Amino acid sequence: MKYLRIGRPGYETPVALTGGKYYDLSGPIGDIDGEFLARGGIGTTAGFPEIDIAGERIAPPIAKPSAIVCIGMNYAAHCAESGAEPPAEPVVFYKHPNTIVGPNDDVEIPRASTRTDWEVELGVVFGKRASYLESEAQALDCIAGFVVANDLSEREFQIERSGGQFSKGKACPTFTPLGPYLVTPDEIADPQALRMWSKVNGEIRQDSNSKDMIFSVARIIHHMSQFMAFDPGDLLLTGTPEGVALSGRFPYLAAGDVVSVGIEGLGHTENPTVQA
Repeated sequence: MKYLRIGRPGYETPVALTGGKYYDLSGPIGDIDGEFLARGGIGTTAGFPEIDIAGERIAPPIAKPSAIVCIGMNYAAHCAESGAEPPAEPVVFYKHPNTIVGPNDDVEIPRASTRTDWEVELGVVFGKRASYLESEAQALDCIAGFVVANDLSEREFQIERSGGQFSKGKACPTFTPLGPYLVTPDEIADPQALRMWSKVNGEIRQDSNSKDMIFSVARIIHHMSQFMAFDPGDLLLTGTPEGVALSGRFPYLAAGDVVSVGIEGLGHTENPTVQA
């Protein structure tokens, strides 16, 4: 099953995609949020009307996560291009949930920014509370679905002006494009075997695979559950591979660019950039 949301901001309609057909879930479902995911989503589209989504805005596929928890430096080659050693334990930072936008919405280049960067990431959305989990298998059982994310980053804000934390450079408005779908785990045979890529103006930047993670999805969730609790609907971003502008190999984003990120089986985002 794939879930998505359509419509203008604040008036989104939840939709299910299965068998090549779209179904309107509005009404009894409410929205694709923590409450819906904690109930296990829907088992069948029987009783829901088909819907034509042609011409509709594709919104972020999840509504109102209470937290966006991010893992940094989770690919060895990205550590190398960033001038950092691979970490012994997961590096954690947070993004504000209000940074989330849809897969085709405008991305704003922050005022005074000269170093806005892209990062394709595998996003994990929780369907169960994850706290003090006993095993990595139990960690995987907490997942409601997977989503494509672009963890946009302003490197000067993140590094030179950080004050010791990444979040200044990570939490600018529009800095978390998501979508187009939330894909349920039964459609993803192995989250550690997914091709990941990013492009700017159609030119490839990142081209890697989730198998290159230092800490697997299951290990991250199990490890982090010893320190914090994830609630249904929360979003976990699991790190980015090499190929970002921070490497010095590519120019940073500027207003007018189009940045796209994609993951095998999950779809892709394609966001125009504008000046804030």
